[in-house]
Amino acid sequence: MTVPDWVQDAIFYQIFPDRFANGDTSNDPFNVQPWGAPPQLRGFQGGDLEGVIQKLDYLHDLGVNAIYFTPIFRAASNHRYDTHDYFQIDPKLGGLNTFRRLLTLAHGRGIRVILDGVFNHCGRGFFAFSDLVENESGSPYLNWFHVKGFPLHAYDAGLPNYKCWWDVKSMPKFNTREPQARKYLLEAARYWIEQGVDGWRLDVPNEIDDDEFWAEFRAVVKAANPQAYTLGEIWEVNPRWVGPRSFDGLMNYPFRKAALGFFAKGELTASQFGHEVTRLLAVYPREHVYAQFNPLGSHDTERILTLCGGDVARMKLALLFQFTYVGAPSIYYGDEIGLKGGEDPDCRRAFPWDEKQWSADLRAFMKSLAAIRKTHPALRRGEYRELYHHDRDGLYVFLRKDDHHHPESIIVAINNSNTAVVRNVPATHSGWPTGASVRDLLTGKKYTVESHSIVNVRLPSRSGAILAMQ
Repeated sequence: MTVPDWVQDAIFYQIFPDRFANGDTSNDPFNVQPWGAPPQLRGFQGGDLEGVIQKLDYLHDLGVNAIYFTPIFRAASNHRYDTHDYFQIDPKLGGLNTFRRLLTLAHGRGIRVILDGVFNHCGRGFFAFSDLVENESGSPYLNWFHVKGFPLHAYDAGLPNYKCWWDVKSMPKFNTREPQARKYLLEAARYWIEQGVDGWRLDVPNEIDDDEFWAEFRAVVKAANPQAYTLGEIWEVNPRWVGPRSFDGLMNYPFRKAALGFFAKGELTASQFGHEVTRLLAVYPREHVYAQFNPLGSHDTERILTLCGGDVARMKLALLFQFTYVGAPSIYYGDEIGLKGGEDPDCRRAFPWDEKQWSADLRAFMKSLAAIRKTHPALRRGEYRELYHHDRDGLYVFLRKDDHHHPESIIVAINNSNTAVVRNVPATHSGWPTGASVRDLLTGKKYTVESHSIVNVRLPSRSGAILAMQ
């Protein structure tokens, strides 16, 4: 059971379905909120799968070749982490036929699709929990959950007397050791892969207190499609969560923390940043390192531009590093046009489709990064080696080198300071000979290699260069 090779080439785009695009108003609830209204914990704004279908060309043009959807199954909330039916697409999103059409059209554009699997807990409207509320100890689904007493305090003011996700009553926790509950969840996992889904992102997998569940989950998914991607939501560095009995890759929040610390907040020096991002590459086996999912933001975090204090130059540097680092970059919907937002639920604002509200410059920059990454295999599959750092000047330089697939070297130089610098940038280990001509793929500027250095590279404040031999 190997890690799927395609993940190294993926540029993910995370979509929170209710807020991306409303393509079919006929499935809106009668009390739909206005598109763009301030996000609230309750209420729907009408985003749906038809909206995503209508924006596939937009995503393809941006350079996206993989979509990660937060939950799309029938549920009561706008975030849908309280699943009611694991085999039914939420009707407010359009239903199974719409989803199948989306898969066909996405795959036709070379865009893969992974779904969010919430197998630690469900919603109170899930059939087995509803039966338990009604029949109490007489319910055939008694052992599907962790019940401490009756009657269940599922809707009253009392503390929950059953295990929940973080004591949230609307999210009762499964007992995954119960054979029938386990069978149901694994059948759901297999079913959607058989429908053509390209993988699963697994919600809070560390909260399922049964490691065998994930070993069995992996076996079921890989049997249905050996190239399916399994992605675990693990927030810390922990090698136990990758491998043949767990996941192909993890949501690389430690990467995000380092990038924010250096680029957005200025809390890390160049040497501290370099130490951390290099350490992250040594913690996991190589095949899993290259299958990491690298976010700068998600539905659970403040928006990257907000964390950068609205400073687009800082955000661009973070993006530059994200798209040239090891692992698959992930764009949280709207980040490419400068959408802002604080903590949940504010980070779940509706996508403004009026282009006058976009940062066209930011989107063009992200599009160029995606194109460069796709064009140069060294940025997707090459080794990573730090070449230089300078704490006072905020300089950080690293090499991406591929000696196997399509031999090439790329050097990335970053100036994370408020002043312009001119430096001879080390070209150590690149294999570039003296006299070679080197071009910055971002600006087109040309430089010359002399004595293992790229001579007189000028980097304006808060800028970077992606350097390749002509």
